[in-house]
Amino acid sequence: MASARSHRLSTPSNARLRDDHRFRALLSAEDWGRLPVSIWRRFSTRLADGATVIYVGEIEHAQLSRAGWWFAQAARLIGGPLPTSADTGVPMIVAVTEDAASDGQIWTRICGRIHGFPQVIHSAKRFAGPTGLEEYLGWGLSMSLRVCVADGALEFHSTGYAIAFAGLRCPLPSWLTPGDVVVTHSDLGEGAFRFTLEITHPRFGRIISQSAVFREASS
Repeated sequence: MASARSHRLSTPSNARLRDDHRFRALLSAEDWGRLPVSIWRRFSTRLADGATVIYVGEIEHAQLSRAGWWFAQAARLIGGPLPTSADTGVPMIVAVTEDAASDGQIWTRICGRIHGFPQVIHSAKRFAGPTGLEEYLGWGLSMSLRVCVADGALEFHSTGYAIAFAGLRCPLPSWLTPGDVVVTHSDLGEGAFRFTLEITHPRFGRIISQSAVFREASS
């Protein structure tokens, strides 16, 4: 039992099955070619079902406006998908697990805090929806994402929110959402990369921003 669990939590070579074209298919060949090779590899390796790759890092920047804080608190009603702390210099761990049942990935983020327990954020990337990629947050709520390349970095832009109920998919009005979300994955060389989150509300402006630098944990 222990050995099976260990196999799933690590990423040995036999857990990395084959080239993964799911992210590449969302971009033109020209845009994909503008990315560094290290980003190609990071987003082109598919894991065995249930296998997990772990990235360890540190939060270097975080900011929550007053409106951002309130949105983060309200989001706790659906599992707390938004950062609730502006602490910096604290550890952050991201675990990406392959989920064959949804043909997607489960993302678990553990954000350290200076005081109290770390915040744990769960979501799933699914290759579905109107743009071909969506972030599923739970409770039937999802956010459609458009993928693009800017300045050699991979960017994910929100294009709308929806809630699914009884087989129906209903768009959410803008006043029920935190606004436009942009997530950027930029390579720093020597195995390091920066993950940046920015949320901009149409009325309150930038309400949440966070960035952290990561490396893949040794298997």
